[in-house]
Amino acid sequence: MIPQGRPAVSESDVAQLAGVSLTTWRRQHADTFREHVPDLLPDSRNRLYDRAQVEAYLAGSPVPALPDGEHPDDLLSVREVAEILGIHTGTIRSYSTNGHLSPGVTVHGSRLWPRREVLERRDNAPGRGAGGGRRAGEPQGPRKSHAYEGDPRLGVAREALAAAGSTPKGRVAAELAAHHGSTPRTWERLLTAAAHPDDDTAAG
Repeated sequence: MIPQGRPAVSESDVAQLAGVSLTTWRRQHADTFREHVPDLLPDSRNRLYDRAQVEAYLAGSPVPALPDGEHPDDLLSVREVAEILGIHTGTIRSYSTNGHLSPGVTVHGSRLWPRREVLERRDNAPGRGAGGGRRAGEPQGPRKSHAYEGDPRLGVAREALAAAGSTPKGRVAAELAAHHGSTPRTWERLLTAAAHPDDDTAAG
């Protein structure tokens, strides 16, 4: 997570601020630096650091703590978004492609989403409340065949059904909930919808 209002810098930026090449930084300084300055996105391929913490470390001053608590404008990583929405990290790409989430913002090569957007998505998931799942300003459109129509989790449910064999649906739903988040009851409904895609009452 990149806290709201806190500029982030890449490892290349850190080396530049230190006045050395990136190769020299990684070989001679990076290990000690990482013991004192936390990576803002530990689950990302790209190391990002809080600029204020970096500058304090390089100046030989105490490294200030990051802000406590949560702010709507915090920028969240793929893993953090997946945890809040209760889905697999691999589903985030589908969400950002089909409009369930925006494409996000890219900071030094890492895709991030504002916390406020993720929480809005969580609280207005498909089928939750009147018009749930519609994008802001989008007309109601044709009636869905079931509450989970268009939900990327249906693909996960279909794959689970194909591999389940004679395993009871409740057990499959419990395993999906443990692995992907949401409740077993939600996954039972998704499994039902996945098994009967043309049944108007499947997910009821």
